[in-house]
Amino acid sequence: MVRVKRVGTAPAGQKGPGPEYSRGRNTEVSATDKAKNKAQEIKGKAKETAGKAVGNESLEVKGQAERVKANAKQAGEKVKDAGKSLKP
Repeated sequence: MVRVKRVGTAPAGQKGPGPEYSRGRNTEVSATDKAKNKAQEIKGKAKETAGKAVGNESLEVKGQAERVKANAKQAGEKVKDAGKSLKP
């Protein structure tokens, strides 16, 4: 008889995989993501402002798009944080 190690199964009395199999992100990564998203938002605002100042509509639109994308990512992070706070 060959014994096979079961990977990703829950230890007795526990739902879901054990901590050694966890695929979730830790808070450090989440904080890094938040900082990157904020930096992208600021960069987009700068592009938008520069585009308005020099009359470059293309640069202005690119800046707006970058800001919207960063704001969407930030909203996703907030949802993720809210979900983490609901876990028992």
